[in-house]
Amino acid sequence: MGRSILGNVCGIAKRIWKPRFVKVLFVVTMGFLSIDFLYPLNTSVAYSTVITARDGDILHAFLSRDDKWRLYVELPEITPTLRDAILFKEDKYFRYHVGFNPVSMLRAAGRNFVSGRRTSGASTITMQTIRLLEPRQRTYGNKAIELFRALQLELHYSKDEILQLYLNLIPYGGNIEGLKSASLLYFGKLPQLLSLAELTTLTIVPNRPSSLRLGINNSLVVQERNRWLARFRAKHLFDETTITDAMAEPLTAYRRSAPQLVPHLSHRLRAENPDVPIIHSAIHTATQATVEQLIRNYANRIKAYSIHNSAVLVVDNQTHEVVAYAGSADFGNTFDGGQVDGVRAIRSPGSALKPLLYGLSFDAGTITPKSKLSDVPTNFGGYEPDNYDRKFNGPVTAEFALANSLNIPAVALLKEIGTPVLVETLRKAGFKTVRKQAKELGLSMILGGCGVTLEEMTRLYAGFANGGVVKELRFTGRSDGSVRETGTRLLSREAAFLITNTLSQITRPDLPNNFDNSYHLPQIAWKTGTSYGRRDAWSIGYNQRYTIGVWVGNFSGIGVAELSGANTATPLLFQLFNALDYNSSRDKLRKPGGSLSMRLVCPETGDIPGEFCPSQVTDYFIMGVSRYRRCQHRKPIFTNAAGTVSYCAHCKPDSGAVRRSYPNLSPEVAAFYQSRHIPFETVPPHNPTCERIFGSTGTGPLITSLNDGSDYFINSRQLTDLELGCQAANDVQTVFWYLNDKLYKKARPDEAVFFRPKPGPLKISCADDKGRYSDLHVTIKNE
Repeated sequence: MGRSILGNVCGIAKRIWKPRFVKVLFVVTMGFLSIDFLYPLNTSVAYSTVITARDGDILHAFLSRDDKWRLYVELPEITPTLRDAILFKEDKYFRYHVGFNPVSMLRAAGRNFVSGRRTSGASTITMQTIRLLEPRQRTYGNKAIELFRALQLELHYSKDEILQLYLNLIPYGGNIEGLKSASLLYFGKLPQLLSLAELTTLTIVPNRPSSLRLGINNSLVVQERNRWLARFRAKHLFDETTITDAMAEPLTAYRRSAPQLVPHLSHRLRAENPDVPIIHSAIHTATQATVEQLIRNYANRIKAYSIHNSAVLVVDNQTHEVVAYAGSADFGNTFDGGQVDGVRAIRSPGSALKPLLYGLSFDAGTITPKSKLSDVPTNFGGYEPDNYDRKFNGPVTAEFALANSLNIPAVALLKEIGTPVLVETLRKAGFKTVRKQAKELGLSMILGGCGVTLEEMTRLYAGFANGGVVKELRFTGRSDGSVRETGTRLLSREAAFLITNTLSQITRPDLPNNFDNSYHLPQIAWKTGTSYGRRDAWSIGYNQRYTIGVWVGNFSGIGVAELSGANTATPLLFQLFNALDYNSSRDKLRKPGGSLSMRLVCPETGDIPGEFCPSQVTDYFIMGVSRYRRCQHRKPIFTNAAGTVSYCAHCKPDSGAVRRSYPNLSPEVAAFYQSRHIPFETVPPHNPTCERIFGSTGTGPLITSLNDGSDYFINSRQLTDLELGCQAANDVQTVFWYLNDKLYKKARPDEAVFFRPKPGPLKISCADDKGRYSDLHVTIKNE
């Protein structure tokens, strides 16, 4: 049975193959396919790059690589009206032929033969497309090549794609090619928005681009347009009313400039996507226009202070799309560096990284908002930072230190959690310059000693608004918000809330002048930053809807005395929020569920109330994370009735001793109070008749005036003295200074001691009257 079927099939195949025309057809087909394989058709075209807004409006257009305005028309932009008009005029049988129309070719050949010259052509849209792709002289040989190429084009592309390619290449005179280019440059609109009269105009110009010059010979163009509209009417291509209106429509075409909006982002996207003809950005047109107007007006106002530039980035917190992007106040201002992209420029962040540090400290459990931090002069191994206003506040709460952007507490926190932890967190957040500088960064980075960009900072603060999760910003794409990237979690939701709660306070020193109790104050969380030398002013804020980053300064790096984050950058930030989201809600301040709770703490330390904590306040804490420590801001001491002598357990008398409490100040706070002449209770001197020998338990005095491990250079011709200084505990009355283990001088803890150094290694020791001591080693060298 199987052999019988196979035999029948072979017999049928032989009968089909037997006629000569089948063999010829097979040979021709194989030959065509072979040539098609060996000489493929190149349809790659250098298109102009076009940047569109989220709604499809063209923001910016660039010349193509060969300096043509050749904008890529997308298939949805080819409307039925456009398709019907162009096919009726150029190729009525476009949908039916295989690249060429034999009937039209024979008819044209007959007319040319009778007239003795070329009076009409028979080129289809496919053939015209080939001619535009591969221009050749009009010869019979080239016509044959053109026919072959037309077959190739039909073989590899659909009819719609061929029509699209044709519309992208048709000439309109000069360096304008393609219907979309002509639509934008002569009518200022996209093809799908053109009227029938405008469409007809653009269909007739390519046949006579030298004579039908839009904007110059408009009267002649109108005559030719109406002639074709009359043909459309005769063939009932469109309804009578539409034709009548089109013929009466005036022609307002003239040569317009290509759109040049959002220049910084447009140049960036073009460089990142060099071969993409249409780049769909996430820019919101109205938002961008508002931002540009505000930043331009603001830049004009602050020029009087020799501050010339600003940059703004606006991020939608729901989709993480960049809806507005202003790299400078004026792209065209070459004098003030307007073409520099301030969104990507590497600058010093000043104090703008502090919220992240506090968030890490919340998550590490080392502090809560009411934890007390010391804002007093402190030596961090040779690094002695100062506050912005050169003032010190003594013990302050963590939330006060963050809201007031105090430097000493921030450096102390960074020393506690470790610089590598902050660097690694910033690396995870996408801070590229910080990653490169990682090995060189120290405690100063929290005060601006590192390089960041406005883009990185705005993304970080958008992470605060997103509950501690940082996600990549979306510059392109048409996201509907349904796709949510996983992102990178930097902080817990609890820590992010505590940051937001603190940065939402309005009783702060970085509130701009004249904004106190102002109805213009937006409901946002924000933080400012001012770099060393007043070169960079930052203000970055967020609410539920937007995160906005503002940088103000000079791209030249020249500092200005009036430049500050509070009074220079924040007013612009407030204007932007008031313009873009004036009626924002405070939903972002809702306490997250989970482990964030409240507890009673001592206001003196922020710790759990102890024996000497009569007053208590409430404070947030993260359950299972925040440390649980009893308050010890005061300590019990036994004294005589007059309170002039203190007793230890060894010498306390059987009767007459009184139990009192005294402040348990840290050495640096006690030294601060002493230097500022701030009165505080001190522990009375220990009983002089006590025979107990104190051990060296506890922490000895902190040597502050020389740095351990440092080299000090002296001039042998002009010898100078070096100063010794320390910070001692509250119960210390006297300290003893030793040089190379030899007693040098007895002094009060707050007394400055001077000595004349000699070249060589030097060991410096300081002991208190309780037997506690500390020492360090330095090297004295001749210059």
